[in-house]
Amino acid sequence: MCLGIVGQVVQLESGHPDLAQVDVAGLTRSINVGIIADQGISPGDWILIHSGFAMEKIDEATARSQMAALYDYTGADSQDGGFDFSRFDDPEDDPSGQRG
Repeated sequence: MCLGIVGQVVQLESGHPDLAQVDVAGLTRSINVGIIADQGISPGDWILIHSGFAMEKIDEATARSQMAALYDYTGADSQDGGFDFSRFDDPEDDPSGQRG
């Protein structure tokens, strides 16, 4: 199973047609969009990313739904886009028993 992360295209790289600057949870990353280039990628488009590659162009409603599901699953604060990893600071609080 793969985990896809949602991002929004900010700009296309003029010197590198397969690359785009993409906003991913508030951070801008360089993403390879070559796989989906035939779908006509442009700034403002939403994409699903896996391992630095755009795998699928998606609509805004799907993007928002995917982000909401990820925030619900991780307990992230959707207001700042950040993940709260502080709950993992104490090994005694790890319910899986994997650490500590």
